[in-house]
Amino acid sequence: MNDERRTTNDQRPTTNDHRLLTVDHLTTVFDTASGPVPAVDDVSFEIHAGETLGLVGESGSGKSVTALSIMRLVQPPGRIAGGRILFKGQDLLTLNERRMREVRGAEISLIFQEPMTALNPVFTIGDQVAETLIVHGRASRREARAQAVDLLTAVRIPDASSRVRDYPHQLSGGLRQRVLIAMALACRPALVVADEPTTALDVTIQAQILELLRDLKQSFNLSLLLITHDLGVVAETADRVAVMYAGRIVESGPVRAIFRTPQHPYTRGLLASIPGGAPGQPLRAIEGSVPLLGNLPSGCAFTPRCPERFDRCPTAPPPDYAVGADQFAKCYLHDPVGADPRVPPSPGEFAPGYGEARRGAGREGGRPTR
Repeated sequence: MNDERRTTNDQRPTTNDHRLLTVDHLTTVFDTASGPVPAVDDVSFEIHAGETLGLVGESGSGKSVTALSIMRLVQPPGRIAGGRILFKGQDLLTLNERRMREVRGAEISLIFQEPMTALNPVFTIGDQVAETLIVHGRASRREARAQAVDLLTAVRIPDASSRVRDYPHQLSGGLRQRVLIAMALACRPALVVADEPTTALDVTIQAQILELLRDLKQSFNLSLLLITHDLGVVAETADRVAVMYAGRIVESGPVRAIFRTPQHPYTRGLLASIPGGAPGQPLRAIEGSVPLLGNLPSGCAFTPRCPERFDRCPTAPPPDYAVGADQFAKCYLHDPVGADPRVPPSPGEFAPGYGEARRGAGREGGRPTR
């Protein structure tokens, strides 16, 4: 592991007693004939009690593998190759499988992104919600059935006492998603990992599900890891944001800071591609696509697509640079000459080539026209 990266990452505050989950230098690889391929590469972040962290990025960035790694559900040929996952101070990677099964569903739960494949088609939704309670010893079979109705009511499924006997194919996509949320909340976990919970839904239903998650977070006193490629979802829901690209978190910080002053070119590209700009103006797309994990470019993985790249970018993966209050970006544009990379740069103190790279990319006066 790169010593420079570990040093800079370790400078982040570590004295907050309210940390619920700490992912520390997590690396998850998939073994191939040509060697291990990192799908999650040296990822670190924290989730505090009662907080929502949005994990965003294009498809193939490693978001879902991060979620599966936290739950220890990565299947061969995938494996967690390094790092720590601290939940309530305990490293989940040190638990045996029996203890980990007690954590899954009861203390940390996962909302899958496709309810039709996540739900069992041969069991009623009531049985599937009740099963979570029974498996974790939270209720008898009769009590679990009654609690299943209460949970379906809590996630706003109409006529829950009748719907509890329905099978998944008898429900709409939005109702199936609500069933998954009810299953995730059954044992009142401290942390819910929501993996693209609105992807397969239309806009109206998406808004309803997001409102439901916000309300349930308050009423159930949850922390939430919200995984999505939709920055609009993050803006409405998250307290902090971590932007992921090619297996690495390239920028993180408070949601307001990320949206108002994005500091990584990839984050700026994502924000520029959101519909809703000036009338008549075309959407700005990020050129190219996410590289194959087995064939990443040298240095910063975003270099081939970055309009602000310069000579230093392909030399080595950049470390974290502090670019604001609790805001970090992995980008050499923020490396002041001869200064500690953890100190935020002052205007005009960027690395050599910064202004030239921007002007070469069609900028005016060395400043981005966002």
